[in-house]
Amino acid sequence: MTDVPLKLFNSLTRQTEVFAPVHPGEARVYTCGPTVYNYQHIGNMRAYVFADTLGRTLQWKGYKLTHVVNITDVGHLTSDADEGEDKMERMAQREGKSAWDIAKFYQEDFERDLARLNVQPKQHPRATEYVDAMIDWGKSIADKHCYKLESGLYFDVSTVADYGRLARAVTEDGEGRIESVEGKRNAADFAIWRKTPSGETRQMEWDSPWGRGAPGWHLECSVMGEALLGFPFDIHTGGIDHREIHHPNEIAQNQAFCCTNGLDDPKNSGAKIWMHNNFLVERSGKMSKSSGEFLRLQLLVDRGYHPLAYRLMCLQAHYRSELEFSWEGLGAALTRLKRMVMAAGSLADVPSQPEAEHPKFAPVLAKFDAAMADDLNTPIALTALEEALAVKKVDAGIKRAVIEDMDAVLGLGLFALARADLRIRPKSARITEAEITAALARRKEARAAKDFAASDAIRDELAAQGVEVMDGDPLGWEWKLG
Repeated sequence: MTDVPLKLFNSLTRQTEVFAPVHPGEARVYTCGPTVYNYQHIGNMRAYVFADTLGRTLQWKGYKLTHVVNITDVGHLTSDADEGEDKMERMAQREGKSAWDIAKFYQEDFERDLARLNVQPKQHPRATEYVDAMIDWGKSIADKHCYKLESGLYFDVSTVADYGRLARAVTEDGEGRIESVEGKRNAADFAIWRKTPSGETRQMEWDSPWGRGAPGWHLECSVMGEALLGFPFDIHTGGIDHREIHHPNEIAQNQAFCCTNGLDDPKNSGAKIWMHNNFLVERSGKMSKSSGEFLRLQLLVDRGYHPLAYRLMCLQAHYRSELEFSWEGLGAALTRLKRMVMAAGSLADVPSQPEAEHPKFAPVLAKFDAAMADDLNTPIALTALEEALAVKKVDAGIKRAVIEDMDAVLGLGLFALARADLRIRPKSARITEAEITAALARRKEARAAKDFAASDAIRDELAAQGVEVMDGDPLGWEWKLG
């Protein structure tokens, strides 16, 4: 590793800034996690690949990392503002289960997806574990910053300086885009506590000074960020959709709690740097969970694609750029990943020599480090990794150590994958791998005996079952199931 300073784009200041930790030698990061009322689509998962890459880069630069990804299991309405039903309650009614069971099931599925994408383990606190702390937080800011309505306790955004600066689109109606609630002082005011309507009972509700009910969605991140990381912490991340409502509201709460002033000093927001990944775009409309069979990681796996092909697809675009999803693009990422895995395979049985150096790797390591230090420029870093894999006539142990270091940042797990892991094998396929292997062995014998009629017949039999035999492919796929 070289000593290129790490520079990150701060959404709050609209500038790329040199990372300077609040606590020397440490990096404290908070990432807005999922609402666990349903499966996560692959657009959601891009945010966690980005945040994981950020955390890995901080570790590469030598910082001790503390990374929190919250789990929203209460408080998030069907709108990201303050309207509609609670997502957890609605799904519980739809599936005939308790809201607690819904949360447990979908949190476990989310964590399985993280593992399949090689996302490093993080702290995953649940909102329901911090309700008492949220009530205490509300009490501490209520007198100066909130007002009570029949529907609950609301935050008055006019009581803090620079409300909405993060969102970039200040209008006379504010940032909230929130359906009018009778009695609200400002359009952008938002719920700190939502009182259960008279005559209704919710599965998730608690007693509070503002009536029995549940916390507003925005409150949990402020409370857990302060409790687990302390104000100010270093970096807050999330999807670009959070930049417009959720994060401005979170910042306002942080300002109120800390009795801080305006946002000319970013640390008054609760975090020194705010980072947002852009959208994953999918033209068919299957990104939305309302579309039925929406694009989730399991669907990619069912179609026969290894999850890490999707991670590589994410890394091929800069996190602040839109990324368009297509099956062709995923296939290309899979092919690129296989090239890397095959190149790394030649080092599989070689002991790593991390302490040794070789002058051939100095330029490529410098390129890699400069790319990651330049606001996580993963597309350039990937080319540096490929250049390192292509270096010839060097000590294999040194080469393996270099590849391991780069891979530790990009998280592709090159030495944990085998060529066979990357074969495209849809879940719907009826033929087994053993049957394919046996047929290919017979075909190899036929070709060796120059019995091309038998060879072609075996190929045709396989083709009829969806197996494409890939003769002459320099990657050595041997076959794939389509």
